[in-house]
Amino acid sequence: MFFHCGIGVYDIGFLVILFGLMLMAVLYSSIGHGGASGYLVVLSLTSFGMMESVWLKQNVWCLNLVVSSIAFYHYRNSGYHNWNLTVPFVVSSVPMVLIGSYLRVDGSLYDILLSFVLLFAAWRLYESKEHDEERDYEAPGFRRDLCMIGGGIGLASGVVGLGGGIFLSPVIILKKWGSPKATAATTAVFVWVNSATGLFGSSMSEGLGVELSSLAPFALAVLIGGFVGSRYGASIASQGNVRIFLVAVLLIASMRRVLGVLGLWA
Repeated sequence: MFFHCGIGVYDIGFLVILFGLMLMAVLYSSIGHGGASGYLVVLSLTSFGMMESVWLKQNVWCLNLVVSSIAFYHYRNSGYHNWNLTVPFVVSSVPMVLIGSYLRVDGSLYDILLSFVLLFAAWRLYESKEHDEERDYEAPGFRRDLCMIGGGIGLASGVVGLGGGIFLSPVIILKKWGSPKATAATTAVFVWVNSATGLFGSSMSEGLGVELSSLAPFALAVLIGGFVGSRYGASIASQGNVRIFLVAVLLIASMRRVLGVLGLWA
């Protein structure tokens, strides 16, 4: 039987949950993501998936803060971060995340739309695999379209409890605004700021739903996974492998939602 949040004994089921969270952190942090959609997949397989949305959102945002911090540290130290690429997206997303954290949308409608978006992004990224890893990329700076992208992603992130990295990464790479590793560095900052903002807004509107008894072991698991994944992504993996990881993440997240809509994934 899986661990339930009111029980204080770590049974086998709970260890499986921790292992699943750690694996998600490894995969997502290797591309600069916090891992929110992956954590939601893991938790949905257990009794934690029956918790109220505010609990899920706030706990996932907390885990995002842990992993994205580590990811940013490794990618920045490896020389891949560019503030000119990061700032426009962050500045435009923050107020919209705050607004989104006060709103709720129908889960089924969101799953349908997001599934198509993620599948399309995965296909476009796969098609772009022939791009030269050493090609020149140019950060666009402040522009209206960037602010619209950042704001739109921020709003969606605030509503559903994500950091937004799964939306932002494909946009930057497909627009040739940054290499896969520069994208990962920017995404890490974007995810951290969005998660902190969403956590603040949600706490103000619905109260703080985080429980230390469950959050502490969750955070330790993703801390380990985030360190391993981001170190590999920043220092060892090739640009091409980072792109492959991103495609895999998009496919996993989209297929989970497709199966949920079809009633094949409870």
